[in-house]
Amino acid sequence: MASTNDLKNGMVLKLDGDQLWSVVEFQHVKPGKGPAFVRTKLKHVLSGKVVDKTFNAGTKVETATIDRRDMQFSYMDGEYFVFMDMQTYDQLMVDKKAVGDAANFLIEGFTASVAQHEGEVLYVELPAAVELVIEHTDPGVQGDRSTGGTKPARLETGHEIQVPLFVNTGEKVKVDTRSSDYLGRVNS
Repeated sequence: MASTNDLKNGMVLKLDGDQLWSVVEFQHVKPGKGPAFVRTKLKHVLSGKVVDKTFNAGTKVETATIDRRDMQFSYMDGEYFVFMDMQTYDQLMVDKKAVGDAANFLIEGFTASVAQHEGEVLYVELPAAVELVIEHTDPGVQGDRSTGGTKPARLETGHEIQVPLFVNTGEKVKVDTRSSDYLGRVNS
């Protein structure tokens, strides 16, 4: 248990039963009239839904302990992604649902942050950008501007993104893991 006066960004709260909410931002407000309160913006840990919630100052809220560990992706085993803890070398099987969109950018050897609560994997978080090789893209034709200067390209993970016309098959590119945007070529 913690008080609303102890809130910090990134803290995870247990509200509305056993739902987990992460504090995105908070503000202590002391109006001229009436009691003080805390205005927060909370993000649901599993669904990503963001809501605004107001608490009276000093109200007790239940906190949840989230264990975040850097783990290395090893391989796919049917519907499960197998991660290895780099300190203990224990292997953890993670359901496809918990991995979510991160699956579009995972290749063997990548390190990801795996968040768990009471032994249950909540989500897998990748760095903001990763470097991947273009497995296939059609050659860009000079003067072809009907698509705004971009063309589809398939990454080595099988995920498809839009890249500029000058990018070719076999090149290594940097990709934003949150939006699937092309960020630039990587010089090897």
